[in-house]
Amino acid sequence: MYYVYMLRCKDNTIYTGITVDIKRRMEEHFSKNEKCAKYTYTHTAKKLEAVWECRNKSLASKLEYVIKRLTKQNKEELIKTKSLDKVFYGNEKIDIEEYKYCFLK
Repeated sequence: MYYVYMLRCKDNTIYTGITVDIKRRMEEHFSKNEKCAKYTYTHTAKKLEAVWECRNKSLASKLEYVIKRLTKQNKEELIKTKSLDKVFYGNEKIDIEEYKYCFLK
């Protein structure tokens, strides 16, 4: 199982990534250890905003790519609604039925 996630950084930017172990990856981002992404090392991760579950790496990579190309406004809408269909309606690049939102605990 793969996960696509969105993190808010202290400067209010949004980082998007993929992982197979969301708990471990968040620890890496928030602790700024050597496996932390360069972006979150310099921008300091503040909050996990959203997570979607995908059945394989290919699907996760496609969703990550599409999210990264969104405008800041659309990323904020995605975080607010957690609904891919509202942001990607009519988008030919991904099949939103392939992704499941994971509720944050």
